[in-house]
Amino acid sequence: MTTAFTSTAPGRAVGHHRRSRRSPVPLLAQSLIWAGAGGVLALWWSDTNAVVGPAGWLTGAGRITGLLAGYGCAVLLALMARVPLLDHTVGTDRLARWHALGGRCTVSLALAHTLLIIWGSSVASHSNVISETSTLVLSFPDLLRGTAGFLLFLLTAVLSARAARRRMSYETWHYLHFATYLAVFLVFGHQLSDGADFVANRTAQAAWYALFLGVAALLIRYRFLVPVRRGLRHRLRVVAVRPEAPGVVSVHLTGEHLDQLGARPGQFLRWRFLTRGLWWTANPYSLSAPAHPQHLRITVKATGGHSAALAHLRPGTRVWAEGPYGSFTADRRTGSKVLLLAGGVGITPLRALFETLPGEVTLIHRTRRVDDLALRAEIDAIAAHRQAAVHYVVDEPARHSSPLTARALSDLVPELATHDVYLCGPPGMTRTAIEALRAAGVPARHIHHESFEF
Repeated sequence: MTTAFTSTAPGRAVGHHRRSRRSPVPLLAQSLIWAGAGGVLALWWSDTNAVVGPAGWLTGAGRITGLLAGYGCAVLLALMARVPLLDHTVGTDRLARWHALGGRCTVSLALAHTLLIIWGSSVASHSNVISETSTLVLSFPDLLRGTAGFLLFLLTAVLSARAARRRMSYETWHYLHFATYLAVFLVFGHQLSDGADFVANRTAQAAWYALFLGVAALLIRYRFLVPVRRGLRHRLRVVAVRPEAPGVVSVHLTGEHLDQLGARPGQFLRWRFLTRGLWWTANPYSLSAPAHPQHLRITVKATGGHSAALAHLRPGTRVWAEGPYGSFTADRRTGSKVLLLAGGVGITPLRALFETLPGEVTLIHRTRRVDDLALRAEIDAIAAHRQAAVHYVVDEPARHSSPLTARALSDLVPELATHDVYLCGPPGMTRTAIEALRAAGVPARHIHHESFEF
């Protein structure tokens, strides 16, 4: 049953429900990361006979932080290599949060390493810090390049700060991050040439080479080779662009062997449209309908230069798509009752899930105005077919508005605490919704969302 702006009784369950099992991959990945850090500390311990005096303590701490910073670089690159096993189990946004936290730790360790080594060397040589810095940088092999890599890391850290990100486009931020590849290359040589734990230790050198070459292989395969292979195989192209709401369009695509793409409802791809002004960047957009062997669709709201330009795509435009990515799928479901909570154009992945999720499903779509209810006709048809409940909540006119609170959500969805909740919308709405859902008794592990913030 479908009603606009008012509550309805839950619909009947559709399809066979199978309780999803939580994947052990996230825990294993975290355990592996920490085990690697333990191995790095063991390398320092095995190569250190004694720590004597202030200079020894300072340089020892500098060696530890330097080793951990180098290891952190490898972990950061591996997390963003878009390995399907990690991406489909941990989740793209969760990997991004791990990457952001790891980035802050790695930059802090690199800064501590630099200051501690300079300070310890200055104490040992009884010289001032400025002259000792000049001596170290100019005298040690590859240290000048290592310094350049360190400064690139600091620049990336500054640009990654939230205040700085708000002032630049996604495309600019994305390409500036390629500087980290150069930074890692510059720092890697410095570690092997100057690191006391590597200079005379062939085993440590071999292990370090294996670590970074393995990460490089993952990056080359999943960031470059796989997208190129899929682009040539699937030969995607634009069929039509249709308006859905003010500032919102659906881009319809066709191609070859799309049944082998493996895209699931709730997932997204990074789309590169090979036309003037768009070919140089790939932006993430969710599928707004279940993938068809010969047809794909995305629905996009104009929020920037790239998304606005999609309304002017011409039929026949070639497209390269990287993915599918994300774990915002039916696998996250833990029970038979599901609430899909969308804000604005966040309806796109939820519309695909609404059609395909088994069990008892309720959909809430929140927008500012009635005209902003994109894909409403399709949603109504799906709801009628599966006899599901749909609630449209708009801010204007005020009589159809409803606050995003625990009480309001509980009034719309009986037994809300027993539901899995799939949540997609703007960052502010998402944060408010999570607080309301937790206040309504929904366990945190039953709230599923992926963020596309950069």
